[in-house]
Amino acid sequence: MNKDRVEGKVKDVAGGIERQAGEWTGDPKKQAQGAAKQVEGKLQNTWGKAKDASKKAVEDEETRKPSRSVPDEDDEAAGEGVRR
Repeated sequence: MNKDRVEGKVKDVAGGIERQAGEWTGDPKKQAQGAAKQVEGKLQNTWGKAKDASKKAVEDEETRKPSRSVPDEDDEAAGEGVRR
């Protein structure tokens, strides 16, 4: 989990609290600010998830690739040398 996911979740929760406080106090400005903070947090969290997924995909692809081997001298001497 990267820092964007953590920070995004914190903003989402804090925005929810701020929005709810605005509802309880009847402060529409506070409600709007809280809702905006929630949206920002959700977007940041989603961005962090996308970064994690792409990083995992790259790591999975790297582990799936077969290692390139260099033909042994014995293979080449026997006429079995293969270019890779």
